[in-house]
Amino acid sequence: MPADHILTYALAMRGGVEAALGRMLRGWLDRGRRVTLVLGDVDGQFQDGVPRGVDMVTLGHQRYGGLCTALPKMIAQARPDIIFCPGNHYTAMAAWSHLRLAAACPPIVAKMSNAVDRGDQAALVAWGQRQWLRRHRRFLDALVAMTPATARAAQDATGLSVAVIPNPPTAMPGMAADRPATPSRRILGVGRLEPQKRWDRLITAMTQLPDDIGLTILGEGSLRPALTAQIEILGLSHRVSLPGHSANAPAAMAAAQVLALSSDYEGVPGVLREALAVGTPVVTTDSSPAVHEIVSDPTLGTIVPREDVRALAAALRHWLDPVASRPDPVPQPGQDSADRYLALFDSVVTARKRRTAVGLPPEPIATGSAEIGFGAGGVAVAGSLPLRPAL
Repeated sequence: MPADHILTYALAMRGGVEAALGRMLRGWLDRGRRVTLVLGDVDGQFQDGVPRGVDMVTLGHQRYGGLCTALPKMIAQARPDIIFCPGNHYTAMAAWSHLRLAAACPPIVAKMSNAVDRGDQAALVAWGQRQWLRRHRRFLDALVAMTPATARAAQDATGLSVAVIPNPPTAMPGMAADRPATPSRRILGVGRLEPQKRWDRLITAMTQLPDDIGLTILGEGSLRPALTAQIEILGLSHRVSLPGHSANAPAAMAAAQVLALSSDYEGVPGVLREALAVGTPVVTTDSSPAVHEIVSDPTLGTIVPREDVRALAAALRHWLDPVASRPDPVPQPGQDSADRYLALFDSVVTARKRRTAVGLPPEPIATGSAEIGFGAGGVAVAGSLPLRPAL
């Protein structure tokens, strides 16, 4: 058991990345591993998802710079076998820890949680983002993506070989069987009220839909005042509601006639898979390569261009038609994700120890957990052997 002790970190358990992390923590504990979680703050709607048995360290704030500065010291004190960076918006913390700890830094595995090419970035910012991603090979020992398409994009951006491991599935017991025979004429959105999600786009689309159509957006965030003002200005207060975060989002998905995602960018949007798991069709913007892998058939939903509000409204109108057929439930992938991550961690730690034993410097690798296979572009989609980084 080379990776007996895993350390991971987050600002707070408040978003999709952190919700998925909580599900992974449980799987690692169940398989006998020790887990340390460094949190900026315990204030987060998914805090209850942290299982008993995790060694939790909190700093009492949600400042990115504060957690970044503190993390090397936490790693040195905990002395884990491996560090897991749960999303690519956290990789600056991994880079700083690698720089500060130098040879004493344990191997670092990161997950590419967001799209490589973001729809909200100006050309110069996008260029800077590409330069930053290209430097990830200097401090990461392995990189994981959740689908083959995102893995290909991540390999192109970083120069690393990339393992494909889906997130563990969301528990949704019995929801498909319990869904109403006649779902309400209501659109559902699920996600943080933050700029990335572009709920303003979805609210604008409501002006092009009949008055008997409603919209509920489940989530919380900094844009609540702005979205509330938009709803009032457009005269939609009687049709659009923002009830906040819900612990029972799966039931809301089953009851909705369609789930909508209007983001500028995403990684692998779990809400699409969760809706399809209960047989609810989806309408989504073309916010990441993974969207086409999830909505793989026209019977599952509709993908529209990011900036085309008219196309968004038309797609919603189609799925709100009473004669539109609901898709059959689509099982979520990732039942074996905990095992596959642990196989990756073990292989990375073993490879590091072997190189250290013969006096060689660490080298980035990527592995999977089953039989070896390669997708387009040489992306590692599964495997148990270390792969040299793409040059």
